[in-house]
Amino acid sequence: MSSGTLYDKVWDLHQVSQLPGGATQLFIGLHLIHEVTSPQAFAGLKDLGLTVRHPERTVATVDHIVPTTSQARPFADPLAEEMLATLEANCAEHGITLHGIGSGRQGIVHVIAPELGLTQPGMTVACGDSHTSTHGAFGAIAFGIGTSQVRDVLASQSLAMGKLKVRRIWVDGQLQRGVYAKDLVLHVIRTLGVKGGVGYAYEFAGPAIEALSMEERMTLCNMAIEGGARCGYVNPDQVTFDYLEGRPFAPSGEAWAEAVRWWSGLASGSDAVFDDEVRFDAASIAPTVTWGITPGQGIGVDEAVPTLEQTEP
Repeated sequence: MSSGTLYDKVWDLHQVSQLPGGATQLFIGLHLIHEVTSPQAFAGLKDLGLTVRHPERTVATVDHIVPTTSQARPFADPLAEEMLATLEANCAEHGITLHGIGSGRQGIVHVIAPELGLTQPGMTVACGDSHTSTHGAFGAIAFGIGTSQVRDVLASQSLAMGKLKVRRIWVDGQLQRGVYAKDLVLHVIRTLGVKGGVGYAYEFAGPAIEALSMEERMTLCNMAIEGGARCGYVNPDQVTFDYLEGRPFAPSGEAWAEAVRWWSGLASGSDAVFDDEVRFDAASIAPTVTWGITPGQGIGVDEAVPTLEQTEP
């Protein structure tokens, strides 16, 4: 069983209680919502006569259904208009901050939270979207959840979860020219499989990972879910701190220095124990493309697409 990893530290800090069925009640520090998976969750609250437990820890934006041709209201698509209107009404009723169209802060939920400094190391983050693992790039533990779980977080600010195993994805060396984070993560998924990470959190580490920008780390963690992992993360370092400093919701002044000291202590220690470790040589990874219907069906651009006979059943 893993110990001393960032995942273990953050998990331990956010445990509320052990539930009778064996799951952990895990406190969620930041809950991100959008217009697609929240309407039924708010309806569930209403049916149960409940309110939002910690509206100050929930942040909303509209992203999935925003038209690209015209954002004039009402939207040409009546369903899209209904979804946005419902989100607006629910946020107003429960006192939730909504970064809507025209606010200057509206955008893809997994982009605006880092840009605004809402996502920070050591947090637990949840959102009704599978790619919530993106936020792990900042040293957070971030989970994509379903609509019923969105309701649960709104009502209790916590999730019932079983603890994951931790696999370290160690990448030695440096990526070749023309090879980027997307190539790297496709190579990992190609090697381990789209179900290889089931039951795991992926810690991305090693010299090649440390050399990546925050945007590249976000790409890695975003794709962890495509390899079956429930979440992926990178230990916070100076790259993380440089990105966050000065962001609207990041600590400032004396609180900034204190936060950096605390964040630095969250990284997996040299004595950390992992449930599994897989090592890769960055220099051996070529620009990678997928040829089939899953992210696991990838090849380097210097390889040939396999024939039917060469593929697994």
